[in-house]
Amino acid sequence: MLKSKHTLLMVILVIAAILVSGCAGRQETAEPPPEEAGAGDTVKVHYTGKLQDGTVFDSSLEREPLELTIGQGKVIAGFEHALIGMKVGQSVTATIKAEDAYGPYYDDRVFEVPRSQLLLEDLEPQVGQILSYQDENGTWKVTVIEVSESTVTLDFNHPLAGKDLTFEIELVEIVEKAQ
Repeated sequence: MLKSKHTLLMVILVIAAILVSGCAGRQETAEPPPEEAGAGDTVKVHYTGKLQDGTVFDSSLEREPLELTIGQGKVIAGFEHALIGMKVGQSVTATIKAEDAYGPYYDDRVFEVPRSQLLLEDLEPQVGQILSYQDENGTWKVTVIEVSESTVTLDFNHPLAGKDLTFEIELVEIVEKAQ
């Protein structure tokens, strides 16, 4: 009886040793945690921008994703901020206040000018029309907001100035991580 108990105990110990060594020898291959987008990373995103009433003003869904480097200021600050910490495949909805988008609307950026100063002989300005204006500081897009026989009222504010914006953003790819 003692021999059979001893044999049984040895068999159990051998099986336990095999199991333990088998587990120790086998490495679990866990997926590395997904990378998060951060400042300086170059990323590709799809987005849809909406006004507070739900009107879509821009979307990348019907074209290639937007590629940008986070922190370079090529897009509005609030949009860049929403990308920080996102993982590939993740989607977020970000509401961006006017101050972090295109800034406040300034009444002093609206000017009434004589039609003769437009310097476009064949132009018949229409309300809502976007014109280019050039001065010593560069080229500006201006919106025609009123037309009379002798004057045209031009708005130098960005068309989205003073508006809170909502973006649905999907991080498609982290093209390059910052060094």
